[in-house]
Amino acid sequence: MPLKDLPSDCQPREKLLAKGAGALSDAELLAIVLRTGMAGKSVLQWAAELLAPRQSDALGSVGSVGSVGSVGSFGGINGLLQASSAELSQVKGLGPAKRAELIAVLELARRAMAQQLQQRSLLDRAATVKAYVQLHLAHKQHEVFAVLFLDSQHQLIALEELFRGTLGQASVYPREVVVRALHHHSAAVILAHNHPSGQVTPSQADKQLTQSLQAALSLVDVRVLDHIIVGPGAALSMAEEGEM
Repeated sequence: MPLKDLPSDCQPREKLLAKGAGALSDAELLAIVLRTGMAGKSVLQWAAELLAPRQSDALGSVGSVGSVGSVGSFGGINGLLQASSAELSQVKGLGPAKRAELIAVLELARRAMAQQLQQRSLLDRAATVKAYVQLHLAHKQHEVFAVLFLDSQHQLIALEELFRGTLGQASVYPREVVVRALHHHSAAVILAHNHPSGQVTPSQADKQLTQSLQAALSLVDVRVLDHIIVGPGAALSMAEEGEM
């Protein structure tokens, strides 16, 4: 059922314009993006189903891409917006146009956060930095190591994904991080990587890697301000935890 066919007091678009976006539930906001429902299912019903807890979450196990398509739910707005195009393509009713719109919403959020971080010191934006890293890395199915390169005012110059794979297997090369830091004329960096399992407690390998990169970057007068670890729905700052 299209939004226009809903009773006027149930139409999310009109409610948003009258009361502001904060008055809408996640399902109502998603319904505005989706615009139309499916056969026998209103757009609000469908939006609520897409945001429902994953079946695998209810069973206490980590879901796979295949399980997303089979149950058609993503465990909340964060899970949906961080889903890959491959995951979205498995959901009945999410055609290319709707998938493109959802992916565009996430990219707009990334760019809005990046603009904030390019205009203010990251030392004053710890929560925003963690959210920014989550948007980039938390949804990935494999480990990714990234670096946020900062200028002398600790404003963001760029975020680059440099390595993929298990970080405990010497797959992160300090020399390459140093080269990229010099390329950007960075005065400081923030390290970041994801744990696909969702457990963000730093491992011994994470701590050793941080120390190794601190030592390498100090030789070219680049400070390591933090190492952020993210997973689905979680983020940890090693600096805040006293691990640096």
